[in-house]
Amino acid sequence: MSPASVPNAVPLSGLVLQDDPARVYREMRREHGSVVPVLLDGDAPAWLVLGYRELHQVTGDPVLFSRDSDLWNQWDGIPDDWPLLPMIGRKQPSILYTVGERHRERAGMLVTALEAVDPYELRGYAEKFADELIDGICPQGSADLIAEFAMLLPVRVLARIFGFSDEEGPGLVTALNDMIDGRERAIAGQTHLFTSMTELVASRKGAPADDVASRMLADTSGFTEEEIVQDLMVMLAAGHQPTADWIGNSLHLMLTDSRFAASLFGGRNSIAEAMNEVLWEDTPSQVIAGRWASRDTQLGGRRVRAGDMLLLGLQGANSDPQVRTDGSALTGGNGAHFSFGHGEHRCPFPAQEIAEVIARTGIEVVLDRLPDIDLAVPAADLTRRPSPWLRGLSELTVTFTPTPALGGSLA
Repeated sequence: MSPASVPNAVPLSGLVLQDDPARVYREMRREHGSVVPVLLDGDAPAWLVLGYRELHQVTGDPVLFSRDSDLWNQWDGIPDDWPLLPMIGRKQPSILYTVGERHRERAGMLVTALEAVDPYELRGYAEKFADELIDGICPQGSADLIAEFAMLLPVRVLARIFGFSDEEGPGLVTALNDMIDGRERAIAGQTHLFTSMTELVASRKGAPADDVASRMLADTSGFTEEEIVQDLMVMLAAGHQPTADWIGNSLHLMLTDSRFAASLFGGRNSIAEAMNEVLWEDTPSQVIAGRWASRDTQLGGRRVRAGDMLLLGLQGANSDPQVRTDGSALTGGNGAHFSFGHGEHRCPFPAQEIAEVIARTGIEVVLDRLPDIDLAVPAADLTRRPSPWLRGLSELTVTFTPTPALGGSLA
């Protein structure tokens, strides 16, 4: 049975999940169970996997639930300007859609390139750029920490370690946001990102440097420049926006939940606990596309046909009542969430470490430099971006006592 033919298939738009995704996931689960029929833009059908065990099954069996998007049985009805094409692309030579031994070789190349990033340099870049961003807002007494900080910090750090100049960062931020939001400017954003990466790889081929792009080009496994360009695009997109939202969602939690008040006065354990709780309760990566069934099968009581698309409901699985029986928040070191995925296509461990260093360093700098920070509006007035894929605040406006920039005086 196609997900489109199931009664009451859920239109998966950003507005559906914008305000209260936990309630929406509960309602989906109550009506449809752990595997939910959904409709994407243009009424393209898919299955949204919300069950923890079912998601573990899908991500742990790359043969039955393949990453090869060519298997999709809906391609004949997908127009060339479909806004989700950058996320659910056909014939894309990136690691996202590579399977089998070639995927394992490619993942090895990425891990090697990322493991060589010096952790002290990484933290130094994160502190430097975070301080520069705070310098721009600390004399003002108020700021939007999303637009003026969280949305700028990860890409500046990633651009530096990948090989870009600092001046190219703002354009990459805009392109990434357009692409990830999956709306009318999605394809234009993808084009800008592709052009930037192509130019970077071409320049590094002739003049290698100590950066991720150069190390990928030096790999001897026979990857083409186009494959390296695509993989750099994937890493930048996967590293920037979720890390920006990790910063924003963690600061939001710490400013609205009294359990984390201590960290506003210098406590470091509370920062780590808040960041981990966000990965369980308010994860930046809510839904990931996708997997495609290589043959007819059963999943969560559903008959899944060969070629059906399955969407990975990471937040839905994190909140599955079958594994969260007491309903309590998780603020300790429990890392069994799905926020970085699972299986051979999960986020590589060194990439997770890089994201955590950027996010934690950014939060520490905010709290160090703006010690009396407080929300400028009631918490209930804060809104989220309308995206079913990534969950982040539209803005996080705060007030604080104006302070001089590190290198100057009050404006």
